[in-house]
Amino acid sequence: MAKDTASGKKGTYKEYGAPHQDLREWLDRVEGMGELMKIDGADWNLEIGAVAEMIYHSTPEDPPALLFDNIPGYPKGFRILSGMTNSIRRLALTLGFPEPKGAMDVVRWYRDRMKDFESIPSRFVNTGPILENVDRDADVDLLKFPVPLLHELDGGRYIGTGDLVIIKDPDSDWVNLGTYRVMVHDKNTVGLWMSPGKHGRLLREKYFKQGKPCPVAISVGHDPLMFLAAGNEIQYGVSEFSYAAGHRGAPFDMIKSEIHGLPIPAYGEICIEGEIVMDEEKPEGPFGEWTGYYASSVREDPVVKIKRVYYRNNPIITMARPGRPPSDYTLSKSVIKSALVWDQVEGAGLPGVQGVWCHQNGGGRLFNVISIKNSYPGHSRQAGQLCCNVHAGNYLGRWVVVVDEDIDPSNLWDVTWAMASRCDPIEDIDITRRAWSGALDPRKRPGDNFNSRAIVDACRPFEWKDEFPPVAESSPELAAKTFEKWKHLLDK
Repeated sequence: MAKDTASGKKGTYKEYGAPHQDLREWLDRVEGMGELMKIDGADWNLEIGAVAEMIYHSTPEDPPALLFDNIPGYPKGFRILSGMTNSIRRLALTLGFPEPKGAMDVVRWYRDRMKDFESIPSRFVNTGPILENVDRDADVDLLKFPVPLLHELDGGRYIGTGDLVIIKDPDSDWVNLGTYRVMVHDKNTVGLWMSPGKHGRLLREKYFKQGKPCPVAISVGHDPLMFLAAGNEIQYGVSEFSYAAGHRGAPFDMIKSEIHGLPIPAYGEICIEGEIVMDEEKPEGPFGEWTGYYASSVREDPVVKIKRVYYRNNPIITMARPGRPPSDYTLSKSVIKSALVWDQVEGAGLPGVQGVWCHQNGGGRLFNVISIKNSYPGHSRQAGQLCCNVHAGNYLGRWVVVVDEDIDPSNLWDVTWAMASRCDPIEDIDITRRAWSGALDPRKRPGDNFNSRAIVDACRPFEWKDEFPPVAESSPELAAKTFEKWKHLLDK
């Protein structure tokens, strides 16, 4: 295991000394931290989703993970977990970082780790807890699990929200993971919707162009570290399993699935296997999405025929209920997205980046802020263009705001003050047209996958920044002296 460092650059896993082996050990650690709420008796039919919404809207700052049990109509022990990494402490625990003071600590540590990051290939084993139960062919019944109906206008019950969709490239050894929504049509058929341009969609189309069904495995209960990797834009051709293992500092154990030999997590909770077929479609959606809207209409989509279900005794479904922010995964989405954008912007050659924050208010995508030490003419515009055009920041973006180094990009008070006082709208707002959007964009017309981006330069004008009026606030020296003498007042 890598050595502990103050910067969190290497995995430490705190006092545990090693990464958690599976979701259950992770839950034990989270419960020991006092960040697990156990809820008995909530119904799969809307109630679980509404309870999660209620808790995450009422406690947006570091809410607990929610473990639902005793779900009416299902055996005790068939559980649903919501909000896996929706607190800064749980996110740091999952990634193996030290105790953070705030969200930007985790962003910086993640970005620092990426400077010498190496993926770690999976290790294949012959058995594991995921094989405690295997339902085959006619015995497959997905509704034996407490699949939730999450929103009142949803078109059906969604087994896949905090999931891993596992598809192998037909032309190479690359195995891609993506988090895409999975709706149950019946006991052995699901709908799998993947947005145009996403890696899973591109691989599916490769199979279809070859006249073949697309083999797929879908994990719907697993280590949250895998979910963090699957839900973000990782470089094309890189396996998210290997990427997640690189953060873990040790390989994940995988088992080859029975039908297609796809890697499935040996210590996973539930994984289903089948094929996306070309010659059968069913209506998929609508579904309340991370933008906060039922933005994608009902459409005919190819179905997935499920032929195997692998699951542990007393299995846990990992749920990520999207909706109007904050939802049960917007915090972790914001942190990881911010770190990826920061890393990719610096990798493109931009100097002087002080921080990046992709705000929860925009679902971690729609409202992104980059702070720079503005050092040369055009620096702030370059920062804005890169922030909205690197891979991690490009899909379905809307606003990018560039601010000076004295502005905390995660603090909306700071950001909106800079926009209000340092930005002249006619000079400092640029528009990019025909950018990459998708069906989840509530502002676009159906069938149109383009949108526009606003890049807001909220930095002091470079040409006369030294003449810009000074900020009316205490100097750092006076603020520190005052705090030391009067800090007791803040405890009241």
